Amino acid sequence: MPRQLWLRGKYLIRQAACQADLIAAQSLRAQAFRSANDDGLDCDVFDERCLHFLVIEAATGTLVCCFRLLPLQDGREISSSYSAQYYELTALESYPHRMAELGRFCIRPGYGDPDIIRVAWGAMTTYVDESGIGLLFGCSSFAGTETKDYLDTFAMLQARHLAPPRWLPRIKAPDVFRFAARLRRKPDVKKAMMRMPPLLRTYLLMGGWVSDHAVVDRNMNTLHVFTGLEITAIPPARKKLLRAVAGQGSGASGGSIYEKMIGGR
Repeated sequence: MPRQLWLRGKYLIRQAACQADLIAAQSLRAQAFRSANDDGLDCDVFDERCLHFLVIEAATGTLVCCFRLLPLQDGREISSSYSAQYYELTALESYPHRMAELGRFCIRPGYGDPDIIRVAWGAMTTYVDESGIGLLFGCSSFAGTETKDYLDTFAMLQARHLAPPRWLPRIKAPDVFRFAARLRRKPDVKKAMMRMPPLLRTYLLMGGWVSDHAVVDRNMNTLHVFTGLEITAIPPARKKLLRAVAGQGSGASGGSIYEKMIGGR
């Protein structure tokens, strides 16, 4: 995709072009995840293999969001992904198409504008289309490690959004919450949606699915579920809206497109 992609509205997105860009992303990640090393950065061995994207507030130049994408040729390479550290992904090794792992998605604390996610998804859509990606996947994180805070959300995931059996990730991490096996409650949908992370919510509204368990990651102070989105499963109307976001320069307002894309707030 182009190194810089201007999108209508208050934000632009571009791919990191130099070490300073990467450091800026790692610094924002450290703030969002509270995972700084001695240098005040959040970094790991996967950074050098990934494409890094920056969402910038055009008026101020402030970096408000970042994420990274790790491209893989097909399922045979999935064992080299970040997610494979925490999930047994043998089932996905037979996936025959190109894949991309979405990781370290974060928004600057204090910035709640939903257009930020709209812009990010527009960029991801451009990359997916241009690269022929068949499956977008990654770890979707919940803040904190207290499972009781998210029981309605996990119950809804169990009832509606589990991965197809042929792709279902198995348990690998030592500390997990097996919500699909343990929860039999009927979810309060309103509470479930209120507690659901925005990124996961958007994945699911596009037709995504999750693992049957959550990993308790005390180092990052998060719970996370493996999340997959098969591009061919995205409903045509939502796919059309995503592409409108990715290529928009005129027409409907960004807010209206975003609300249609995620089905309202």
